[in-house]
Amino acid sequence: MVVKRIAYIVESNLGSYILGQMIIPQLEENRHNAEVIGMFFIHDNVYILMKDNPLAERLSKLSRERGIYLQACDQCVYMRNLADKLIEEAKIGCFPDFYAKILDIVDMIITI
Repeated sequence: MVVKRIAYIVESNLGSYILGQMIIPQLEENRHNAEVIGMFFIHDNVYILMKDNPLAERLSKLSRERGIYLQACDQCVYMRNLADKLIEEAKIGCFPDFYAKILDIVDMIITI
């Protein structure tokens, strides 16, 4: 089986549920069957990346261990005054920044 390299755009109001109950456990248990290169968080999903959020801490660990690029939408972060409240691994930027980091190394970008 050829492992696909993917990136996620976390856009849905179910983003926290999908990550916390499906994707993150699969990654932690090495059964996701795809290599996650990056995740881009938009709208209220930027709250997922806040320090002391258990989901953010799990993403932080996965980012450090696997090199998963985490980015929060700059406008979404600034509108909510969260710039200094995100985990260290979360970068702040816009779509072009995200694409510059992942586009040449992924097979698919999936919106969840």
